[in-house]
Amino acid sequence: MLSFPGELAALATACMWTASSLVFAAATIRIGSIYVNVTRIIAAAVMLFILLLLFGLHVEISASQTGFLFVSGLVGLVFGDTFLFKSYEYNSARISSLVMSTAPALSAVFGYLLLDETLSPIGIVGMAITLAGIALVILDRPDSSSSAMHPSTIGIFYAFLGSVGQAGGLILAKAAFVQGPINGFVATFVRMCAAFVVILPLNWLAGRYREPRRVFTQDRRAFWLTMLGAVLGPVLGVTLSLVAVSYTTVAIAATLMATVPILMLPTVWFLQKERLTFRAIIGAFVAVGGVALLFLR
Repeated sequence: MLSFPGELAALATACMWTASSLVFAAATIRIGSIYVNVTRIIAAAVMLFILLLLFGLHVEISASQTGFLFVSGLVGLVFGDTFLFKSYEYNSARISSLVMSTAPALSAVFGYLLLDETLSPIGIVGMAITLAGIALVILDRPDSSSSAMHPSTIGIFYAFLGSVGQAGGLILAKAAFVQGPINGFVATFVRMCAAFVVILPLNWLAGRYREPRRVFTQDRRAFWLTMLGAVLGPVLGVTLSLVAVSYTTVAIAATLMATVPILMLPTVWFLQKERLTFRAIIGAFVAVGGVALLFLR
């Protein structure tokens, strides 16, 4: 049996979210957060439905599990992700990721209060070291990908609300998995359906999602960026995150998922030719050390 399945799934989630954050940020700058956020939910729900049909995945889950997953989708994908995407309009993916790194601490508090989850002293130290390394990397690295975009207070506030939503969504999802095993794709599909039935009508009635065909016809690059992000983020990333919380504590899973800024370093170095500072490299090693402690806890 695979050792540390939850931890490995959380790291795989971070890889998916690293790519999707960059892709979604690029699409958001082109057409705005509303069209990207709503479209990726629709696309993910359709993709997951097709996967369930093609592979005949087991979909029998209890009413209470469905309820927890449905509310988890509302909290994490509607509330949390809406504010995260809104923050992209004011701050870069790098700054938003820094604020989102508060999610593990919030997850630890929620997990303790609602699920009686506790962390060992090594686990707490590992979390602290990992988050310290992440903060060191982000605060040191110049924002060359968005050189004209300076940190905004309202953008930081929106990203924090996104962090609250992510932590709450994970806790509610974990509550569903505690009751019994659920296929990860099935669980993700329930969450996406919850987001779909709320976020699409609300944005359509508000007049903010009335002409998606025209918007994406005028900017086909934004469409394909959104589709790619939907595969990487809502489909693969979210499914892996649910697998992660089903095998380990929400706080540990959230901490490993928060390593997105660390994983962004080689990406921006290779794709954007951004020079990595000595402090950023040290921060990356510190974060990796913290991750190692989480595996040794």
